[in-house]
Amino acid sequence: MPAGRRSRKPERPSVGPIRCEATLAEAFAALRAVDETLIDRLVAEAGPPPLRLREGGLRGLAWIVLSQQVSTASAKAIHGRLAQRFPEMTARALLSADDAALRECGLSAPKMRTLRAVAAAIAEQRLDFEALAGMDADAARAALTAIHGIGPWTADIYLLFCLGHADAWPAGDLALQEAARMALRLRERPDAKKLERIAERWRPARGVAARILWAWYGVRKAVAVE
Repeated sequence: MPAGRRSRKPERPSVGPIRCEATLAEAFAALRAVDETLIDRLVAEAGPPPLRLREGGLRGLAWIVLSQQVSTASAKAIHGRLAQRFPEMTARALLSADDAALRECGLSAPKMRTLRAVAAAIAEQRLDFEALAGMDADAARAALTAIHGIGPWTADIYLLFCLGHADAWPAGDLALQEAARMALRLRERPDAKKLERIAERWRPARGVAARILWAWYGVRKAVAVE
């Protein structure tokens, strides 16, 4: 090789959206190709990564917003009342609803503001759910977090489970941080920035790594309780 020239790292192939078990298997193969030893160890203990897909669009994003900082049972109850009050769950319907109607559904003031901000972004064509599916994970996250009340965690969870984005990585998730600490045998739980750096090795299938780590963490916690 001529002096002064550095060899380029081979480009990793892109991984398409995870829509079914077949595309999940393809993304899993891409992840295993870059970190076979760790992935095989985790899968041997916890099994293959689960699919875990949810409805997308406004309804899917609303569910994620509603589920934050409340129990699963409370989130289901609030979402059920919201779906009953707004069966079509359109941006226009949310924007036209007054505070009393939203409070009756169980929404707190911050969640009202967030859902209205999302609805306004849709109505003003600043948020296009179909366009998000064609963006890379970082660009799609930036588009979502530009909306008031949508943070990185909310954006990443939407990309992972509503769009099936193979490379979405919710680095701020505490369970994922703890799972990484245990799996990688780190002394301390990594914060979001450190976990972002750690996950660079798993591109372009960080979303599959997240699924595996969550599943593995769940198994280890269950074993510890027993």
